[in-house]
Amino acid sequence: MEQKLVSLPVDITPAQVRTGMTIRIHQTIKDVNAQGDEKERVQVFEGLVTSVGGAGVSKTMTVRKVSEGIGVERIYPLTLPAIQRIECVKVAKVRRKNIAFIAKTKKRLREMKQVKLAA
Repeated sequence: MEQKLVSLPVDITPAQVRTGMTIRIHQTIKDVNAQGDEKERVQVFEGLVTSVGGAGVSKTMTVRKVSEGIGVERIYPLTLPAIQRIECVKVAKVRRKNIAFIAKTKKRLREMKQVKLAA
């Protein structure tokens, strides 16, 4: 695989998502009002990828953020058609595949300024 050095933030493909990345997910959501009219909007969810698991079409990622003092975790299938784009904001150096322990600790992850992404 060819890797190139990029500076952040940068758009990435779902295959490039790794544990330790802080990503911004742009997802289309359909709202229905009281009259029954459908309206489509884009909702942005920004958080830390705590795990990436599965294989093939069932591959998922768990993204965690703290909103108004409350931790929120969402599990996204990487093949979800509602995801318009994934933007990588920060990358932290991690050694594990699953970093769910970050929710309970005050430890900070060390950031990297530039990262190598597989093309």
